[in-house]
Amino acid sequence: MSQTKVAITIEEEVLARVDALVKQRVFTNRSRAIQEAVQEKLERMDRSRLAEECAKLDPAFEKAMADEGLSEELAAWPKY
Repeated sequence: MSQTKVAITIEEEVLARVDALVKQRVFTNRSRAIQEAVQEKLERMDRSRLAEECAKLDPAFEKAMADEGLSEELAAWPKY
């Protein structure tokens, strides 16, 4: 995957914490630490968006849709 260099403004306290993690070898460098933090945040936002959309679903309607035609299909299934 290609990468692009960007400049950011970050609070000194946050940068100090990132630098401490780099010094402890949790991350190889500042860029890696910030890249992983951004990626993790984006993934978390995607999961919360999915959860929000799932919360909009009507469980009774979804069950009815899943069960639709199931009785007819069950008769065609082989007995084990």
